[in-house]
This record gives sequence, structure tokens and C-alpha cells, in this order.
Amino acid sequence: MAGAALAEQLLNGLTIGVVYVLIAAGLSIIFGVMDVINFVHGELFALGAYFAFALAAPFGGAGFWVALVVSPLLVGAIGMAIERLTIRPLYDRNPLYHILLTFGLVLVVADLVTIVWGRQGLPFSPPPALSGPISIFGFTYATYNYFIVGSGALLALLAWYVLTRTRFGLIVRAGAQDREMVRDLGIDIDRYYTLVFGFGAALAGIAGVVLGAYQGIDPSMGSSVIIPAFVIVVLGGLGSFRGAVVGGLGVGILQSLTRVYVPFFEGLVIYLLMIAVLLVRPTGLFGDPEWNADAETDAGLLVGRAGGLLDARTRYRLGAACVALLALVPLGAGRLYSPFVVTLLTDVLIWALFALSLDFVMGYAGLVSLGHAMFYGIGAYAAVLSLLHVDGSAPLALVVAVAVAAALAWVVGYLSIRVSGVYFAMITLAFAQLLYNLVFKFDFTGGSDGLFGVDPYYGLGGVGVRLQEIQVGLGAVQITGDGLFYYVVLACVVGGYLLARRVMGAPFGSVLRAIRESETRTSFIGYDVTTYKRRAFVASGALAGLSGGLFALGEGFVAPSLLYWLRSGEVIVMTVLGGMGTLYGPMVGAGVYVTFADLVSSDVAYWRLVLGSVFVLFVVFVPRGLVSLPATLVSTLDRGRGGPGSATDARADGGSLARTEGDEDEEKESGSASEATR
Repeated sequence: MAGAALAEQLLNGLTIGVVYVLIAAGLSIIFGVMDVINFVHGELFALGAYFAFALAAPFGGAGFWVALVVSPLLVGAIGMAIERLTIRPLYDRNPLYHILLTFGLVLVVADLVTIVWGRQGLPFSPPPALSGPISIFGFTYATYNYFIVGSGALLALLAWYVLTRTRFGLIVRAGAQDREMVRDLGIDIDRYYTLVFGFGAALAGIAGVVLGAYQGIDPSMGSSVIIPAFVIVVLGGLGSFRGAVVGGLGVGILQSLTRVYVPFFEGLVIYLLMIAVLLVRPTGLFGDPEWNADAETDAGLLVGRAGGLLDARTRYRLGAACVALLALVPLGAGRLYSPFVVTLLTDVLIWALFALSLDFVMGYAGLVSLGHAMFYGIGAYAAVLSLLHVDGSAPLALVVAVAVAAALAWVVGYLSIRVSGVYFAMITLAFAQLLYNLVFKFDFTGGSDGLFGVDPYYGLGGVGVRLQEIQVGLGAVQITGDGLFYYVVLACVVGGYLLARRVMGAPFGSVLRAIRESETRTSFIGYDVTTYKRRAFVASGALAGLSGGLFALGEGFVAPSLLYWLRSGEVIVMTVLGGMGTLYGPMVGAGVYVTFADLVSSDVAYWRLVLGSVFVLFVVFVPRGLVSLPATLVSTLDRGRGGPGSATDARADGGSLARTEGDEDEEKESGSASEATR
């Protein structure tokens, strides 16, 4: 009996593992050939399932077989269109831009799916020929599971054969080794890249069809499968086809066994393995891609044009005026506009502080953290736990939030800074998902329900007042509760910005900019770049913890969703949208994002489609962000008139930005960074 139960779990793991192989193989092929980290792969997987649902009904009993052929072809065609229209302009940029772009595409495709098929799950069953059980040597198991294992293994073998034993595969592998050489031979390698992306997307589409018939279809299936898929490609080796096969089967079996025999570790063990592999062997179990000689381009991240069209004094006055206007907002609530404006701007300010914290490491040290939500979420949890079990003091809760988040950032940074580039992004993602799953396991974190019911007071040692008990009168205006909390948040955000600005204006900030420009040169002249990056990471985590603590004080609850990876993606969108490397740019991006989400979502049901489309356009055409847009427009007009900008017309790492007089402040920053390395 025990042997039969074990065999059943092994077959269950093998079934889901084969599906993982198909998904991860597509990811690995795309990265191995094109250096593209493709987050939209999960949504392409979901599209395969939804297309199958739409195709199956008109054909009756043969519908599943028609869908199994046609659906992957449709997904592959969509994948080729995505590569051709959005990814191709970014090939000369840092691969981290592919992460940013494809995250924006996730928002677009996910909303398109819900527009067409709705937000509810849909039934999708295997064909009658594959229904029911089958007995082999006295062991009974579902026929469809055997079909998944057999067909998946056959497709993986076919994909391997195409890449290693055909002329198409030969050209693709040659292009991955030396793209320009293949182009010089008269081969249109760009067309082959489009076909490779479509091929990888089609594999995801097939996986969507077979898994959709196995467990049903719902809009979240893409986001739920993409993180395990990345775990698999990291374990096996980014770009390694063999690694995708071994990793997919291994993760599937491991998940099935832990679910039954050690349920506490369900959802944890694969992230622990991912972290261990990245620390010991960052290139994975099977090393670098079998066909790719260049793991990563030397192109750096494009920071915002810090100066724009305004000089330093004008920017200072404009910033002071903005703070003054923000300070006046509660005075008009209920008279000039709805009190909701105060609530909205409180939310904006908290997200602005969160985006500022990410800019500390991404915009200045060049480290893209896909798990930054862990510090935000841990800060919120630490604040609520302090309020519930230590003291109801709000100031103490904020101190605890900052301290716990900084300590976590020190631990994660100490381990993660050992790797760089996409590997750093992946290991921070693993840590975040590990913590996200951990909060479900313990009673003191509230499990899936989270924690709520806090009522903080402002003081220490039991001496203080609650904001609801205070009324501040300014003539006919009475400010209490939410209005007073707004001022608490505003003070924390302004203080955080001024502190960050002071740090970045000091030699420490100059060294960080030097590391962003050239880590190798900075290290060569004697700076311990690892130590500087770790310190920046700790400061960044502390600021993110402060923003999470403020959220907890304002909302009075915490939930596991605060640590979910999509929240990290949102703050990355804000940072890039505003303009990284400027401190205030990400805060502007947060204001635009949150305001758009809160105001437009009430009128436009699928606002993420609009926002995702705008973000994709920004990544492709305006990668330096909103703060750089005025200088970009002026330089474009100058070139059109034959002005000064025309003399310096040069593309910025594959983008459409020209270096002009608007880059003067950025050049000064680069000069100060270079001076710091002398």
C-alpha cells in the first residue's frame, strides 16, 4: 500500500513536471539564444489554455485535438509579434530591460484575457478517449496523466532535435554565439530570432492546453506558474535546455512529495533550492547555455536626466513649492474637494517612499531587485506585531519596522550581492517568494488572513494620544484622524527624501554612481564594491520597511499579498516610469501610477491594459522616464530645426533618446562619480 501511494505521488509529480519542462524549455530557449528574461511567458501559457477552450467547443469530441494543434500555433504567432514589435528594439540594452518590458506586457495580456473570457474560471476537460483510468501491472492511474507524460516527453525530444540537429538550429546557435558574423554571411538572423521566440511561446501554449484540461482554466494560472518556471530554469541553468528538462521533472516530483509527506515545506523547498544553487553555482547545475558564449551585455541601465531643463536652484524651489502645496491638502478636504483626496495622496506618498527605496539600489547601484516587496511587507508585519504584542506606540512600531527590514536586508544583501545582473534579480525574487510562503505557515503571522485590529497611539510607554482624539483647528478648518496621519506620512517621506539626497550627494553616493557606470573599474582602483552595494541595499531595505510600517499604521492590517512578487513589479514600473537614478523621479512615477490606478480604475475596468501599454512604450522609447521627457522633446525639436541638439544626435543604448544639453547634469554626476574613483 505504501509503495502504491509513493508510485502515485511520483506519477503525479512526473505529470506536472512534464508540463513544467515545456514551459521552462521555452523560457530557456529564449534566454539561451536571445538573452531575454521573459516574464510574459506565463501569460502566453494561459493564452494557450484559453484558446483551447474557445476552439474545443465548435468541434465537439475532436475539439481537444484541434485545439492541441491550433492553439500553440496562435500563441506562437502572438509571441512572434511581441518579439518583432517590442523586444527587438531592446537587444542592444542591458538584459534587465527585458524584465521591465515583459512585466509591462504581463499587465497588457492579463487584462486582454479577462476582457475576452471574464474573471471566472472555465471548465475544460480532456477528450473522452483519454478519460477514465488505466491499469498497468495492477496499478491504476488516470489515462490523461499518462498522455501528458508521454506527449510532453515526445515534444521535449522534438524541441531538442530541432535545436541541435537541423539547419535551423545550427543558424540559431551560431547567431547566439556571434550575431554580427551570421549577419555578415547574408543570413537574416533577426527573422530567426523571431521564430525562436515564437517557438518558445508555442511550447508554453502546448503546456497551457494540456494543463488546462488537467486542472481547469482561470485568469491567475499564468502568474501562478511563471515563478516555478523561473525556479526551474535557474536550477538547471539559465538558457540550458538540459537544465530545463532535469529541473522541470525534479521540481514537479519534489512538489508532489512534499505536499504529501512534509506539508510544512510545500512551497518553500523549491525556493530554498533556488537560493542554494544561485549562491553555490549561479550559472545553474548545467552551467551556461550550451550554445551561448555571451552571458550578458555590458550595456548599463539608463538613468533619468537628473537636471532636465531646470537648474539646481529652480529645482530646489520647485520641490519646496510642491511640499508646501502637499501640506495644504488637508485644509481643503470636505470644502474644496472630497476627503478621499487626502486618502489618495496618503497612498501616493507611501508608494513614493517605497519607490525611492528601490531607486537607492536600482538607480544608483544598478541592482534590479525583483523581491523588494519583501522589505515593504516585512516592515508592515513588524509594525503590526509590535503594536499587538509589544506596545501600541506608533513611533515604536515604525522604529521596529525599519530595524527589522534593515536586518533582513543585511542578511539578504550579504548573500545576494555575491551574484550580479539577472542572477541578483532572480535570487531576490526567490527570497521574496520564500518569505511570502512562510507567512502562510505560522499562526503569529495570521496565515492567509493576515493580522488586523490595531489601534495605535502616538507617544511612548503608554503615554500619548490617538489621532482620532485630536482636533487641530485652523479657523473654520478642523483637522483630525486621517488628516493628521497624512502629515505624519508627509514628514516621513520628506525626511526620507532629504536623507537619501544627502547620502547621494556625499562620497558614498559618488562611489555608487561609479559602480553603476563601471563596477570593474571601481573595483580595480581599490574600492570594495561589494561592501558599498551591501550598505546601499540595507539603506534601501530600511526605507522600504518604513513605507510598509506607514501602510500598516494607516490601514490597520497586513496580509500576505504585501510580499507577493507582483508588488515588486509594480514598484519597478513606478521607478522606471518616473526616471531611475534621480530620487525624485521614482516618486513622480509612483504618483502617476497610483493616481491613475485609483481614479481611472473606477471608470475603466481594464485600466492595467492601458497602464501596461504606456509602460511598454516608455521602456522602448523613453527609458529615462517622465523626468527626462521635457529634455527629450526639446532635443527632438532642436534636431528638427537644425539646432544644437542635432550635433549630438546619438541613440541611447538602442532607445530613441539623443544626448543633448539636457544631459548636462547627468554628465556632471558622471564626472563626480569618476572623480570619486580617482
